[in-house]
Amino acid sequence: MKFTLGWLKDHLDSDADLDAIVAALTALGLEVEHVDDPAARLAAFTVAHVKDVRPHPNADKLKLCVVETAAGERQVVCGAPNVRAGMKAVFAAEGTVIPGSGFTLKAARIRGVESRGMLCSGAELLLSDDHAGIIELPDAAAVGAPVAAVLGLDDPVIDIAVTPNRQDCLGVDGIARDLAAKGLGRLQTPAIAPIAGTFD
Repeated sequence: MKFTLGWLKDHLDSDADLDAIVAALTALGLEVEHVDDPAARLAAFTVAHVKDVRPHPNADKLKLCVVETAAGERQVVCGAPNVRAGMKAVFAAEGTVIPGSGFTLKAARIRGVESRGMLCSGAELLLSDDHAGIIELPDAAAVGAPVAAVLGLDDPVIDIAVTPNRQDCLGVDGIARDLAAKGLGRLQTPAIAPIAGTFD
């Protein structure tokens, strides 16, 4: 069964972090098969503002971008057809490992021009198959903000194996009840609005 940490905490009033909850589930005999935490995978990627875009002097399909990041302005060589001045994009600084390729970014000269960082596509972050253009973020996104939060990917997904004798854990409320009984928080049942019957 899969559920998000946020969904679980709708039913469990607890300050426990993801690691503590995973450890408690395992101790309760609920095998955690997988945890997908996009925010951890995307921690190095932040929001950047593309301030200026000019043609690359030595390549028709490349552009020179001046990018405002949390650490200051950077020059980035970009080949995406949708890059333009004024947009917000996903920035990866030097030293970042790109999930889609496993490549570690380094400062480099691309066709004779220094590039310090990268503006990323969905494919490069393993978020989609789109590698033709870079990700366009909302204009309201703050420079330097974590990309995972801006994209709504900051809620980890926990996948547990439920054995036939634990049907009570086929719902997130049952899982929260077990964790509360273990002392990891207080069970809280969200208010459910009554539905009036229509029978005469």
